[in-house]
Amino acid sequence: MRSPMFYFVSKIVWFFLTPSNALIVLAIAGLVVMRTRLAPVGWWMTTGAVAALLIAGLSPLAYWIILPLEERFPAFVDDGRTVDGIVVIGGTFDTEPTLLHRQMAMNEAGERIVALGDLARRYPNARIVYSGGGSGFFHEEPEANLLERTIGELGLAPSRVTYERRALNTSQNARYAKDVAEPKPGERWLLVTSAFHMPRAIGAFRAAGFPVEAYPVDFRTAGSASLDKPFAFISQGLRLTDTATKEWIGLLSYYVAGKTSALFPAPEPAAPDATER
Repeated sequence: MRSPMFYFVSKIVWFFLTPSNALIVLAIAGLVVMRTRLAPVGWWMTTGAVAALLIAGLSPLAYWIILPLEERFPAFVDDGRTVDGIVVIGGTFDTEPTLLHRQMAMNEAGERIVALGDLARRYPNARIVYSGGGSGFFHEEPEANLLERTIGELGLAPSRVTYERRALNTSQNARYAKDVAEPKPGERWLLVTSAFHMPRAIGAFRAAGFPVEAYPVDFRTAGSASLDKPFAFISQGLRLTDTATKEWIGLLSYYVAGKTSALFPAPEPAAPDATER
């Protein structure tokens, strides 16, 4: 299957697998069934779906689902060693407002762009690759183009970044970023993406033969302190539940398809200090 069509089909499948959508469909189906002789079954379908929506939307369930993903790779600590390159995975722009207003319009993952600007200043000699295509089906503007047009807002010249414009998913981010970066043996590259997305991203880069170190951003929890905190709005809890569920399904599907190095990639053991005997 060609990549644009696979992208489109995956979006349709995920629409129906998204917990909030699936539960609403179940509730509506229950209402329909209630008008038949299977009315008791329909009642249980609708009642169960509404109860599940309330639990997923108001309880800390979403935090419990996403926290293991976020804590898999710890926050980066600068150890003073040279950084040769930085890869930033796209998924950060709200495309239509950016194009309309000609300025950066970020979505929930906008911290990736903040990190890009910060790292560009901290490591002025490091190469930077931004990997982000558009929707292959809707012919959406590649995200890399949006960054190139608005990067002046970060105080950086467009030439400071190398733009990878083809990737439609995480696996392609890894493969195409490697093609653009052409990393050399022994070079140190950082990978910037959302903390909950880091396990799948690291697995995809390892599978592509592109060694990178995790630089997680866009944390959605306050660690274990979030595990007993309910949500104030149902929409917030459902949104985070959907995000976390999608990532777990992504990990499983990538592992089955051979697009990641492990089912739940983890940090590699630290290399022994060369000065130690």
